[in-house]
Amino acid sequence: MLDAAMKQQLSTYLANLREPIELVASLGDDDKSRQTRELLTQIAELHEHVGASFDGTDDRKPSFIIRRASDAEKWVRFAGLPMGHEFTSLVLALLWAGGHPPKVDADLLEQVRGLEGDFAFEMYFSLSCHNCPDVVQALTLMALENPRITATLIEGGTYQEEIEARDVMAVPATFLNGEPFYNGKMELAEILAKIDTGADAKAAEKLSAKDPFEVLVIGGGPAGATSAIYTARKGFSTGIAAERFGGQLHDTLGIENLPGTPYTEGPRLAGDLERHVGEYEIDLMNLARAVELVPAREKGGLHEVKLANGASLKSRSLILATGARWRNLGVPGEAEYRNKGVAYCPHCDGPLFKGKRIAVIGGGNSGVEAAIDLAKIVGHVTLVEFDTQLRADAVLQTKLKSMANVEIVTNGQTTEITGEGGKVNGMIVKDRASGEERRIELEGVFVQIGLVPNTEWLQSSGLELSRHGEIVTDTEGRTNLPGIFGAGDSTATPYKQIVVAMGEGSRAGLSAFDYLIRTEPAEAIAQAA
Repeated sequence: MLDAAMKQQLSTYLANLREPIELVASLGDDDKSRQTRELLTQIAELHEHVGASFDGTDDRKPSFIIRRASDAEKWVRFAGLPMGHEFTSLVLALLWAGGHPPKVDADLLEQVRGLEGDFAFEMYFSLSCHNCPDVVQALTLMALENPRITATLIEGGTYQEEIEARDVMAVPATFLNGEPFYNGKMELAEILAKIDTGADAKAAEKLSAKDPFEVLVIGGGPAGATSAIYTARKGFSTGIAAERFGGQLHDTLGIENLPGTPYTEGPRLAGDLERHVGEYEIDLMNLARAVELVPAREKGGLHEVKLANGASLKSRSLILATGARWRNLGVPGEAEYRNKGVAYCPHCDGPLFKGKRIAVIGGGNSGVEAAIDLAKIVGHVTLVEFDTQLRADAVLQTKLKSMANVEIVTNGQTTEITGEGGKVNGMIVKDRASGEERRIELEGVFVQIGLVPNTEWLQSSGLELSRHGEIVTDTEGRTNLPGIFGAGDSTATPYKQIVVAMGEGSRAGLSAFDYLIRTEPAEAIAQAA
């Protein structure tokens, strides 16, 4: 299971174990069980503090628990092999069980340890899902820190019948005490906010007590992170309030057009940005969703941003870099069957449709790339493009057209997604030239039709927005409101690219610097008068 390089790497990590740990497996006679036995045997051979036994009696076979030898009440269970994107999660589970301290905010750890009540989590993941590790690792940590919390982490490809029985058609999918809890990526703080009553109020009180910033960046994607780095380097007190640091990078897999970096992946780049931000005295406030902007009433005054949890932040200048999100089709059936066959992340959810018929809506680069990747997994792909021709790069079109299990429909308008028994069973596509409608039978629809700016919260603020809801800025990133700047995918600047967002972020940061050195604070102006 582990090649020589992986063994060497894992052996290095296991040197950080402080206490003995136990791996207890429940196995059957199938190939996956034999692979699980091989994996655990290899891990146990790498360090004297790791013991492996194969006498578990859990109904899920193969599965295994990881626990500290001295504390059998705290454990986490993996059902299936945690390889691929989840190998890091396995390594962390081993280290945390063995007493290696997690790099997690101390307040969050205390919150986990203080939770009252019994919480039995079950979470389904796929080995190609880049949004799943955050959930796996958060639940693992909770289970290893609080004996009243259990976490069973299930690889969907191994437990396909269970996936189908529970109508899981998108991952990560989390159940709590046998009931659906949440579909999608969640970080530790988000999970705690859902199960710990009063958590929001505590967080709001802590945020509202902060002193005003000189620069407050709203948004933590490439534009927001770059802005903050630039202003912090200029010596200004800088904060980032982000609903999810990294933004859409977490939903992006291969990145091959970032100059100087031939290849990286979105989650990896998000981690790199967070580490870079951490090099400076930047106050990073994650899971902070802005809901209202109150601009300063006077020149040099403080702008106020109100958050969804009731907190309020103030700053002499603002950089708005809230990014964008996937655009919805807006047709009957889309909302009803979301996560029940309607999906937006081919890398996360593609493996759940192995051997099935699916459609991809959208003929740009994102849509064609999704169709190419999915065609390697599913039985058949129908790609539907509204325009009369595909808009993706020529090299991608050539690759797509070479695949035998792909049908391309151009000039087609998706008018409805249909379903039965709570699952997608087809969609209706109208030929825009003839008006004829065609029903396509399938089990999944992946929507890839562009982006919508995250600016609804700004509509009554007095900030100028384009007819598409984008923030209007000038050549220096300034908005129509003094001291407020815009950057990235939420602005009207064309070409929504990572490298463009980074450039815009640096421009907005420099413009904020220029504004601050040329504008006296309102209180100083009042005193001078």
